[in-house]
Amino acid sequence: MKRLDRSARARPKGAVRPERAGVAEVRTLSAGEIGARGDALAEGHDGPLYVAFALPGETVRARVIGERGSVIGIESPSPDRVTPPCAHFGRCGGCQLQHWAGAPYLAWKQEQVKRALAKRGIEAEVEPVIEAWGAGRRRASFHAQKQGRHTRFGFIERGGARIQPIHMCPVLAPGLARALPGLEKLAAAFAPARGEITLHCLLTEGGLDVALKGAGLPAGLTRAAQEEAAALAETLDLARLSFDGAPLVMRQTPRLVMGPAIVTPPPGAFVQATAAGEETLGKLVLEALSGGERALDLFCGLGTFALRLAPDMSVHAVEGDGDMLAALKAAADGVGGLRGVTVERRDLLRTPFSALEMKRFDTALFDPPRAGAKLQAEQIAASKVRKVAAVSCDPATFARDVRVLIDGGFTLKRVTPIDQFRWSPHIEIVAALER
Repeated sequence: MKRLDRSARARPKGAVRPERAGVAEVRTLSAGEIGARGDALAEGHDGPLYVAFALPGETVRARVIGERGSVIGIESPSPDRVTPPCAHFGRCGGCQLQHWAGAPYLAWKQEQVKRALAKRGIEAEVEPVIEAWGAGRRRASFHAQKQGRHTRFGFIERGGARIQPIHMCPVLAPGLARALPGLEKLAAAFAPARGEITLHCLLTEGGLDVALKGAGLPAGLTRAAQEEAAALAETLDLARLSFDGAPLVMRQTPRLVMGPAIVTPPPGAFVQATAAGEETLGKLVLEALSGGERALDLFCGLGTFALRLAPDMSVHAVEGDGDMLAALKAAADGVGGLRGVTVERRDLLRTPFSALEMKRFDTALFDPPRAGAKLQAEQIAASKVRKVAAVSCDPATFARDVRVLIDGGFTLKRVTPIDQFRWSPHIEIVAALER
């Protein structure tokens, strides 16, 4: 392999290379393809370098430490390079790829899914990535920390642990972006003297729902602090304000529309990042399971899919979080005309739904955490289920679990990537399988 830095050959025998020693070295690099985490790959002294903010085909000057580099100058820019729309890009850890034009960026995401499947020996057509940015992210988590008389409020910085203050964010839905100044005031009021708090924010049909983590339970707050919280919730027009999972102020009921139902999520509950992303995922799952009569929804969460399936088939929804299950059930009970929704609390990563238990279902779907659900996939493969929708947020574990299903007799009919985390390496995937 041709070395990019020929001076490395002239280094005296036994000398410690700057990369290996952890010493910064400025180098000229030729950037290759973009890796799975959004950094360009380049050739290092002893292996690949991961170069932030470089694009394929570019010649860049980069500051290199170890196996990581960061662009400090561009000698030969790519025609696909664009001006990042955010003033915080490069410091904030939220986005990695704002400097890349849309078409090659989306093609790269599609390629990540293709490669993951190929590594598992799966030949399949991967559809073009569906843009599901919609109005922007309705869900985001911000961090805050006291620094003397001031409070740092924002996202975690790129490649570090410090908080990068922000005053704007182009990936947020407008209602959440407008709330940033008010959220900073809220953070300043309740950030502890030491440590940090997290503000889990969700824009709902009923208004902004804010759940503070690390600020203590409401019962532990002084009366003055509780009154201050109530006043801030009024000033900021929050629907609900919670402290460590316990609601303190409820001005409006936070509401999310899921199919024919209206769900009130528990404080800090997981919700798909964009409304458009949720709609897209739901549509693809409905198509994958069409014609079914009895569906099993594994890792069901708040009912993103169960509540959309319920008008056409009976659904048994399984989830480890009791609060989310209760919210799903309450939403289903509040809607007429559903075929029936039953719920079950179970840690599916520890105790998968068995093939024997699946004998009363003809369709199944699973939407596990990033680590995937190999054990659960094995049980689905051993069952008599006819159609499966596999939903994932990680190409590698997605391909592993799909391989299990294919080996169990399923045919992979469709693979669709969805992009709801704009300018990031994250990819959502829905696969339809049948036998």
